[in-house]
Amino acid sequence: MNDHRDAILRLWGRQLYERQGEPLAWAETVLEATGRPPNAVTAAMSGRLDALTDSPSDRAWLLFRTVAKLAANLRGDGHYDADVGTRIGPVALRLGELEPPLAGPLGGALGHPPDGPASLVTVHAAELSGNPTIRLRAIDGLLEWAELGHPQARAALAEVASDHRTQDVTVWTKALNRIDLFGEAGVEPGLLRALADTGHRGVRWSAIACAELRFHRAVPLITALLEHPDPMVREGACEALGLFAEPAAVPALAARLDDESSWVRSRAAMALGQIGGDQALAALWQAMTQRRNPKASHLASAIAAFGPPIVDDLITLTTDPDPDLRALACRALGSTADDRALPALEHLAAHDLAKTTLGGRVATAAKQGLRTAHRIRARTASI
Repeated sequence: MNDHRDAILRLWGRQLYERQGEPLAWAETVLEATGRPPNAVTAAMSGRLDALTDSPSDRAWLLFRTVAKLAANLRGDGHYDADVGTRIGPVALRLGELEPPLAGPLGGALGHPPDGPASLVTVHAAELSGNPTIRLRAIDGLLEWAELGHPQARAALAEVASDHRTQDVTVWTKALNRIDLFGEAGVEPGLLRALADTGHRGVRWSAIACAELRFHRAVPLITALLEHPDPMVREGACEALGLFAEPAAVPALAARLDDESSWVRSRAAMALGQIGGDQALAALWQAMTQRRNPKASHLASAIAAFGPPIVDDLITLTTDPDPDLRALACRALGSTADDRALPALEHLAAHDLAKTTLGGRVATAAKQGLRTAHRIRARTASI
């Protein structure tokens, strides 16, 4: 238990309250166990915290005051301060060590701290079947222990990820957001089932989790999600295909460059930049030069991801008669941070005062491109 002692005691202290069927009666029992006189306990339970200011400040005072505050809150607005609750376990344990005569009464009121992480993980796993508040608290606890490397917590999370049909969608997506902590081959069948259930509200997270774990059997299912009616799902599918860097998905992603949602258009462009290759570049270049959408900075950023091979074509584009294309070329050139781009950007920044469709000046775009290039070059030099 020593490696995680503080975390164990904090969680134990918080859960002491959270599992009480009669929290006020429990609070009163703890207050009595501190050895304070009955009139002090009565004052605390009636919410008269001001009456405690003249009480002697002995070693039991901190625990007494902490529990009294919880009782006052519960009796007043019913609010429970979980942060205060985390203090109960460590304070009570320390008090029992400092005042051995109180160890027995406190043990009777609070119970004994858990033997180690395993006992708390078991509790968290069982709480996944509780009410919504308890379920969310349980998944947070399991994620905390998984981050600390606890194998039982990782196994419990893998079980959650393996069957979306039995899980609250909020709990399930919370787990999938940290699939890196526990994902392994055993969760693949469950994630594929979830991915095929296109009506499930967590299908977007299924796609991204499959991509993060490189489950390539998911690619056809994810590609099909590009036609999903929900733009959030389409965006998630674009993100997942970009993570896979799947060349076969280029035509389907290219079609999303004309999506009605700006978020989907942007994510599709980013995915094509991640995948790379001549086909992806051609799709991005065509969408940009055809000016199918006046807001096309996402296309410029994606094209910049192709690096040095595209720089000469972008420099040529800075001489195009269309100010919109010159401005987009400036943005892309800045993101490449290539030496060859700087003279063209400096020239346009000084001389090109033409306005774009959206009202900005090409010179302004060139100045932004220069700032971006210098920032990238400075960051690279410092590494």
